[in-house]
Amino acid sequence: MAGREVQYGVALENFTPHPAEPSIDGIMEYAARAEALGFHSAWVWDHILLGTRRPFPFLEALSTLAALAVRTSRLRLGTGVCVLPLRNPVVLAKVLASVDHLSKGRLILGVAAGWYTREFEACGVPFTERGKIFVRNLDIVKRFWTEPQVEGAVDGYTFNGAVMLPRPVQRPRPPILLGGYVDTVFKRIVRHGDGWLTYFYTPDSFRKAWARLHHLAREGGRDPAELRNVSQLPICVARTFEEADRGIREFIGRYFDVAPWSESTPDSAIRGTPDQCAEQLARHIQAGVEHIVFVPADYRTSQLDLIAQEVIPRLRGMTTGVTA
Repeated sequence: MAGREVQYGVALENFTPHPAEPSIDGIMEYAARAEALGFHSAWVWDHILLGTRRPFPFLEALSTLAALAVRTSRLRLGTGVCVLPLRNPVVLAKVLASVDHLSKGRLILGVAAGWYTREFEACGVPFTERGKIFVRNLDIVKRFWTEPQVEGAVDGYTFNGAVMLPRPVQRPRPPILLGGYVDTVFKRIVRHGDGWLTYFYTPDSFRKAWARLHHLAREGGRDPAELRNVSQLPICVARTFEEADRGIREFIGRYFDVAPWSESTPDSAIRGTPDQCAEQLARHIQAGVEHIVFVPADYRTSQLDLIAQEVIPRLRGMTTGVTA
C-alpha cells in the first residue's frame, strides 16, 4: 500500500510560564507567518488552569481558535488537546460547530480525558470519573453534530427534541483525534474516533504504539487504514547539534512536563543542523507518522522560517512509512 503524503503543522504559544503572559497579537502573527510559509495546520493547547507554585497563564483554547479562524484562510485549526470532561458537552458542540463555520470547515478536534487533578476540582468535575465522562461528552457532541434532533436522557442531561443548527461545515462532522497512551484510550479511538494524537514520542515508541492501535482496530472490526495520526514534536534548528540540544532541552524544561506513565520524552526532540533535523524526522515518517506538529524552540519565528525553508524541503518525496 502506498504511503500517505506527510503534512506539517505548528503549535502556538497560547500558554507561557509565569510571569510572562501569552500575546494574542503574537499568536495571530505567528499563525499568519506559518500559513504564508505553507504549513498545513496550527494547534492550540488546552487547560482552564494549570500550576500553583509554577503557574502557566493560558489563553482559552476555543476562543483562540475562533480568533485564528478569522485571521487565517487555509490552515487547519486543531486542539492539541481539548480536556473534554471539563466542558459542558452541549455548549461545547455549539462552540465547536461555530468555530468550524468561522473557519469555513477547518477544525480538527483533538480531545483527551485530562490529568491535572486541581483543574477538575476547580471545575467541579469528579477526577476519578473522567474516563466515563469523556465517553459521555464525546457521544453527546457527536450526536448534536450528526442527528436531526437529539432525544433521551443521560446523567442529568435531558434531550427532548433538541435541535442544534447550524451543524458543522464538515460532513458528517469534523475529524476527532484522541490523545492518550494506554490500551483504554486506543480502544476508545477504535470505537469513537478517527485517529490518535500523540506528544513527544520517539520513532520507536510511536511505531510500537501505532502497531498496537492497528492490532486493536482489527480486533474491534475496524479497518486500521481508516485511522489517522498526528505527532507533536519539539524542534530546534541550529548551527550544531550541541547548540540545538541545549536550546530545546531548556525550552522543554520551562514549558512542558512529560507524563511518567507514558513514553513521552524530551529525547523525542528534533534538534541539530537542517540535515540532522531532516534525518531525525525521516525516522518518524518511516515509523508511520502522517502529520507532524512542530513545537519550535521558544516559538521563534526564525525557527518557523528554518523549518519551512531548510528542513521540510529535505524531506520532499517522502510518504508515510516509505523512504525517499
